[in-house]
Amino acid sequence: MSNSVSRRAVLAAGLAAASTVAISGAATAGGSHHEPPENPVDFRAWSSAGDWHRGDGAGTKVSAQGRDSVRIGRPAGTVDYTDPHTGTTAAWEYGTWTGPWHELRFGASELIPSWNADTPAGTWIQIELLGRYEDGTLTPWYVMGRWAGGDADIRRTSVDGQGDPRSTVYTDTFSIDDPDVHRLTAYRLRVTLYRRPGSDATPKVWRLGAMASYVPDRFEVPASTPGEARGIELAVPRYSQNTHVGQYPEYDNGGQAWCSPTSSQMILEYWGRRPSAADLAWVNPEFADPQVCHAARFTYDYQYEGCGNWPFNAAYAATYRDMDAIVTRLRSLSDVERLIKAGIPVITSQSFLKEELDGAGYGTAGHLMTVIGFTAEGDVIANDPASPGNEAVRHVYQRRQFENIWLRTKRYNSSGGVSGGSGGVAYLYKSTRKSWPKLTERRAEVWGD
Repeated sequence: MSNSVSRRAVLAAGLAAASTVAISGAATAGGSHHEPPENPVDFRAWSSAGDWHRGDGAGTKVSAQGRDSVRIGRPAGTVDYTDPHTGTTAAWEYGTWTGPWHELRFGASELIPSWNADTPAGTWIQIELLGRYEDGTLTPWYVMGRWAGGDADIRRTSVDGQGDPRSTVYTDTFSIDDPDVHRLTAYRLRVTLYRRPGSDATPKVWRLGAMASYVPDRFEVPASTPGEARGIELAVPRYSQNTHVGQYPEYDNGGQAWCSPTSSQMILEYWGRRPSAADLAWVNPEFADPQVCHAARFTYDYQYEGCGNWPFNAAYAATYRDMDAIVTRLRSLSDVERLIKAGIPVITSQSFLKEELDGAGYGTAGHLMTVIGFTAEGDVIANDPASPGNEAVRHVYQRRQFENIWLRTKRYNSSGGVSGGSGGVAYLYKSTRKSWPKLTERRAEVWGD
């Protein structure tokens, strides 16, 4: 559980309440963009040299050294940035890469970006989104994150207060205010790379993408049939967020606020990646599992004041050697089974009342946990960080209960009112040596590679 509760609940409830009218009646223009596909999810990533060359660079260059990436070439100029969280103003050289328009196959109501990058000392990046509505009008350029892998140069941050009469940015998520009236039909992304003037250092961005989706209003989802991952359990390390209660108030105080970084750390260590002893030297030596504290610090969003920023978690995972990380939506536990069979655990976001998930022992308005396998009967095996200690992290949850609380967009809360759900949001992390399994016959529905 995390302090993403209020922000996620408001966003998901708004999306759910706004999505009760058929898509085909929503548009005044755009035609087939508003015909709902079987899977209303479109993830597109730019990651190859060919991808980078299809964008527009100003002060940047494409490099094939290491992973194909975009980095600063001859800077386009210098700009002052005042960090709102430190009050420090500094000059930065910069270059930009602006991606081509990506046309969606349907009218989307939501978009979540993610990126993989390296930001050496003295560098950082900013990710922006420009959207096009069904009538051809454009959004402003929305800032979707100011990010650095460290925290010595700037404080990584989302940007509040962004919106126009049709859409709003909630921390890391672009949301159409009323999908019955408007939809997003295309978008482009821009990344600006910054470094200290006169430096030879440069950020390197090797993956930039976004998940656009339209998830219909639903309290219940169809049940999937247990399939190809029955009886498979991946050997994922187990860490409890609750062993960190009260640790590091400056990073949201441990405990229930750290479900996202704790889940991220479990998956990273499954892939054999973890911070070095030098990386962990700042952690109080009396604290167990210092790598969880490290993950919390380096996923912390200083505007949101928490560790639950979805893209920031993926970006943190990708700071480790040869890691790919994205935020997307999956359609069902059948998709999760294909990933598990391929050896890829899945971090899922869900909300539920205590009585809706037998064996959890708690209710939550927003929580991340890690699916690591399935029983022979097809029930879900999850490393749930909301456990009293590491030894208690492994849980078996009923398949039908788990699938519903993860995929739904609306639910009844403890007061009897209506709250939101994530609609199937997932973090996917893997080694670059492993390929994504094929989840769909149609290109670009899950990750677009």
